Amino acid sequence: MKELKNIIHKEETVISITGLHKAFGDLQVLKGVDFNLLKGENVAVLGKSGTGKSVLIKVIVGLLKPDQGEVLVLGQHVDQLIGKELDALRLRIGFSFQSSALYDSMNVHQNLAFPLSMNIKTMSKAEIDYAVDEVLDSVGLKDKCKQMPSDLSGGQRKRIGIARTLILKPEIMLYDEPTSGLDPITSAEIINLINEVQARHNTSSVIITHDLTCAKNTANRIAMLHKGRFLKVGTFEEVFAAENDNKQVQGFFNYNFIQ
Repeated sequence: MKELKNIIHKEETVISITGLHKAFGDLQVLKGVDFNLLKGENVAVLGKSGTGKSVLIKVIVGLLKPDQGEVLVLGQHVDQLIGKELDALRLRIGFSFQSSALYDSMNVHQNLAFPLSMNIKTMSKAEIDYAVDEVLDSVGLKDKCKQMPSDLSGGQRKRIGIARTLILKPEIMLYDEPTSGLDPITSAEIINLINEVQARHNTSSVIITHDLTCAKNTANRIAMLHKGRFLKVGTFEEVFAAENDNKQVQGFFNYNFIQ
């Protein structure tokens, strides 16, 4: 587990969620969730498929509205924002999709330039080119500038997806299953990149994952989600302490590290 570093500002909370409920018809997905993220901190939200991890992240970015509860992101009530106000907040939040979500018809440079040309109309072509080169260098793929997504490995596509998110210089990063489908060596590279992003850009990050190795090596805190509620929140050692007799928590640990 990563130690809490001096880059974390304990007095500044960038995400604050209280009493969050979300249902779809009769299906109760989130059942009174409380959650907070500090400036400069990485928090991993762990849980099996269907526990509500993806719903939580969609509420944070305003793609879903809560049925009940308060959701504050960078000091703003997300569910009360519409139109340009919501768009402006989303520009401050980077969403790294599980699939990388690259445009197959664009090369790497074009994929990275696109969000800049769409969202910052005042940037010149030279400024955009410089920003693309800079962010590609930060993810170690400057030599892939002219390649198409189909020519990249799965790990390289993940890196480019993260680079495209970083190019708008977000204050918060949301990673959706960043190591899913990757071999152990490539997963380790993505884990290192997440840590480098935190150190270099002082981002605050929520890492949605079911991969305990990823969570252990990237997160300052762990939040264990089970059937719409957090069973335990704390450091890796606190959540998975040997004396913890919670069967769901220990079962998740055993599945990841024993079987």
